[in-house]
Amino acid sequence: MTKKQTAAQQEKEVRSQQKLLIERARLEQMKEYENKYPEYAYLCGIDEVGRGPLAGPVYAAAVILPKDCEILYINDSKKLTEKKREALFDEIMSKAIAVGIGSASNEVIDKINILQATYQAMREAISKLAVVPDILLNDAVTIPQVSLTQVPIIKGDAKSISIAAASIVAKVTRDHIMEKYDALYPVYDFASNKGYGSAKHIAALKEYGPCPIHRNSFIHNFI
Repeated sequence: MTKKQTAAQQEKEVRSQQKLLIERARLEQMKEYENKYPEYAYLCGIDEVGRGPLAGPVYAAAVILPKDCEILYINDSKKLTEKKREALFDEIMSKAIAVGIGSASNEVIDKINILQATYQAMREAISKLAVVPDILLNDAVTIPQVSLTQVPIIKGDAKSISIAAASIVAKVTRDHIMEKYDALYPVYDFASNKGYGSAKHIAALKEYGPCPIHRNSFIHNFI
């Protein structure tokens, strides 16, 4: 290796180390709420996905991470690419102390409304945890009918690694479900839009009408 190549390699390594330091500093900032409650052994992040779509279920995830857990580049699921979410999902599932996932179908959403259906999905996610959490870090909401201590955090999926982990688990799980529905109802393009009101989805809804997973309470403006 020439001196020029060696210098270039060293410069590359320095940049890589600087990037790693910046990322670890960002992660430390995202542990603000995890660090705020050192007396609790099991902090659980909770988040949901799918409140806005015209079709499909709403999903919630509850995630308890080890206190010394490091998952580089974890963030609010909406700020990540699909490829990055998938990779982080696998890492979260392998490193988490416990993960619970809950959902509420489109029929439940139509029956009790989206907010109550979201709470139901969150309660189910908590109930499926293998470990009972000491405290819940929630993205913005306080969940009714839950006796555990709760801390609602506005934009929590960008401020807490536990909530960010839950947002990724919920998002990836729901995306996979919507991709399966796409195979059953291909005209709506669910694999691409995940049930949200894209132009193609709305056009198909107007042409073909609703399918069994559409939320009737959400689509009255289009049919």
